[in-house]
Amino acid sequence: MVRTGIGIRTAQDRTERLVGQIHVYDGAGKGKSQAALGVVLRSIGLGIQTFSQTRVLLLRFLKGPGRTYDEDAAIEALQRGFPHLIDQVRTGRAEFFGAEEITKFDRLEAQRGWDVAKGAIASGLYSVVVMDELNPVLDLGLLPVDEVVRTLKRKPEHMEIIATGRGAPQALVDIADLHSEMKPHYHTLPEGQGITGIEIYTGEGKGKSTSALGKALQAIGRGISQDKSHRVLIMQWLKGGVGYTEDSAIQALRQSYPNLVDHQRSGRDAIVWRGQQQDIDYVEAERGWEIAKSAIASGMYKTIILDELNPTIDLELLPEEPIVQALLRKPKDTEVIITGRCKNHPAYFDLASVHSEMVCHKHYAARGVDLKRGVDF
Repeated sequence: MVRTGIGIRTAQDRTERLVGQIHVYDGAGKGKSQAALGVVLRSIGLGIQTFSQTRVLLLRFLKGPGRTYDEDAAIEALQRGFPHLIDQVRTGRAEFFGAEEITKFDRLEAQRGWDVAKGAIASGLYSVVVMDELNPVLDLGLLPVDEVVRTLKRKPEHMEIIATGRGAPQALVDIADLHSEMKPHYHTLPEGQGITGIEIYTGEGKGKSTSALGKALQAIGRGISQDKSHRVLIMQWLKGGVGYTEDSAIQALRQSYPNLVDHQRSGRDAIVWRGQQQDIDYVEAERGWEIAKSAIASGMYKTIILDELNPTIDLELLPEEPIVQALLRKPKDTEVIITGRCKNHPAYFDLASVHSEMVCHKHYAARGVDLKRGVDF
């Protein structure tokens, strides 16, 4: 019998893959670089748990000095928390430019970054290599696509490669094991005119909870840069057991920033199927919401992640209106990040200043490839 519904699986029954995969995150929506940083945090967390070192290279194209980028603060938090595990290289100029504005400097900077990438891939020293904004570099013709594709196909077996940015060329997508498109959605309000600090990540593709983890890093990093303590709450629904995707990442965050990260979870250690909800599912969902509601109203937290709230609403375990009212009254400087897939968009989607849908075009799990700890779970 095939059952349809919302379900969150643990890692308990998953077989682990040992071969690293090539991930491509593209699209016009927000969350690409955040998702990559979330994967980095997971990988580091797993390394801590297993007493093995996870080295990461963050190679950032088109992001030269002189400009501040959204992920700068998140990377600052990573480097402060795990100083010996993160290497970062930035290339390019600080301003945006189009194909008609390309200069010799742009080509030289792109090549410099690619030379670093080739050396890192050949060395086999890194567990994860993130090539942020590689996609537009290829789309602009700053690097030869065929050479990049050949090099990535020859990567060390264990290494995870993550390429981000708009405009991934078809040749790169063809060799990718995972391709997730971040698609922006706009509701009753014009783009960017929702309530500041409400962001929603939904859809069938990979990158929802990982993007939220990137936002947690960003909040902590901004606090560091301002010599302030920016507290983060991660509230999870439908995840009452152990062995979930984000566990190692959250544990790594709490180990490095024990006074800044609070974590609460609710639900049974079981998949909740539509039409088969139990009384305990309603009780647990309400318990989680009481924690979240109090946190939103308190103003104590800089960022509040409501992980898997969307499917909780979709399963009708919570009413929508109290959530709408709480978000309408949230403190101005509190960010609320809401994640999870859902078939029907709740009313609070209309309040969001950012709504990014992760569209799954390709996932290695569909080919029978086992998942990998620290990256997939």
